[in-house]
Amino acid sequence: MSVALDGPRIQASGGKATALVVFLHGYGADGNDLIEIGHQWRKLLPNTAFVSPHAPDRCAASPMGRQWFALASTAPDDPAGGAERWNGVVKARGAIDAFLDAELARLGLDESRLALVGFSQGTMMALHVGLRRRRAPAGIVGYSGMLVGPERLGEAKARDARGAPPPVLLVHGDRDPLIPVDALFAAADGLAGADIPTQWHISFGVAHGIDGGGLQHGGLFLAQALRAPKR
Repeated sequence: MSVALDGPRIQASGGKATALVVFLHGYGADGNDLIEIGHQWRKLLPNTAFVSPHAPDRCAASPMGRQWFALASTAPDDPAGGAERWNGVVKARGAIDAFLDAELARLGLDESRLALVGFSQGTMMALHVGLRRRRAPAGIVGYSGMLVGPERLGEAKARDARGAPPPVLLVHGDRDPLIPVDALFAAADGLAGADIPTQWHISFGVAHGIDGGGLQHGGLFLAQALRAPKR
């Protein structure tokens, strides 16, 4: 049975929510790490609710933090760790899917009004889950992460009411020492090969983090993706 997730929320600024943005945090953090972005995006995304669930497992490397899955024993850019990462995202998927279903039902929204935003390990989860939902979310934003299992994108069949896959924005710092920026290009190539529309932005001089430019790109991307319900 999947662990029930929960985390900090920001209510929609205009009353009833007409869209939902879900943040998935990185390894060793928790939901409080990303929820502040929701405050920064409220003007771009009016009538949007934000939630940032805590990952289900305590993090061995940071006992005060959480993890979606244990880190692979190899470096993020080492293909040898692919099987460990794949097993990790597969195991963690169920809890996130259940959480998304519950939040959409609570707000009376459907998948066309949902967007996923991940950072680092959270990006791995946002891509894995979002591309495999029963119906496609409106968009996926991934900061400083990587695409797990690019060779398995044939199973990424999430589509919207028009039969289109969810659009993706990838943002990465060119000085990232933890997940090299090459991971962005590898992910973009993999997604393009699966006909999944992908945009990307490089934050110059930025390490493993999100700068103002990256936040602006993400907010504008989601404002476009959530502009109107897709019929």
